[in-house]
Parts: sequence; structure tokens; C-alpha cells
Amino acid sequence: MQLEDYFNFLAPDDIRLQGTRVGIETILFDYLFRAKTPEEIAKTYTSLTLEQVYATILYYLHNQKAVDAYLKDWLEWGDRMREEQSRNPNPVVERLRKLKAEKLAAQTHGTEVSHR
Repeated sequence: MQLEDYFNFLAPDDIRLQGTRVGIETILFDYLFRAKTPEEIAKTYTSLTLEQVYATILYYLHNQKAVDAYLKDWLEWGDRMREEQSRNPNPVVERLRKLKAEKLAAQTHGTEVSHR
């Protein structure tokens, strides 16, 4: 088996582990930024084998420059999406935040809140 056989290369910005919907960024983020061991990662993502986790790390080590760029793009995309969501919040989320704030205020002041 070749190292690349562990992955589905769906697009330049979408590499997933074969037979799963898990992207390499998920494993590598935990490994590189959260300092999790391969064993901890495999326990967290039960659909993955320890072999798949090690294959992802090995793929990273063999293609570090390209995968670093992949991860940088992924992180920047996530930042852009969070910014966009904060500028255009979902009305349901806004309503839930308002209800939570009202409930907290009521608890602080010892009153009850009506949600009509």
C-alpha cells in the first residue's frame, strides 16, 4: 500500500482519510496545535484507526511545505467564516442569545422572565 492510498484527494483544499469524512486538517490540528499523541487522536475519532492517524502524520512529514500551506488556508478560511457569521448572525442563534441573557439577568435579580 502506498501512503497516498490512505487518502481521498477530493480537491486541492479537501483531503480526507479513505472511507471517512475526516479531513487531514482535523488530525493535524490536534497533533500540531493541541500536542495530542496519535493514540489520543485515534481515541477521540473512533471512526479512525491508529494506522490512519500515523499515515496522516507521515504524509505531513513527507509533504510538510504543501500541507503547511493547506493548513494555513484552512485556518484562514475558518477565520473568515467566523467573521462572516458574527457580522450576519443566524436569527435563531440571536434569539437564543437574547433568551439566555434574559434568563441570566432574571437569576441575578431574582425575578422570572416571560418568553411571550
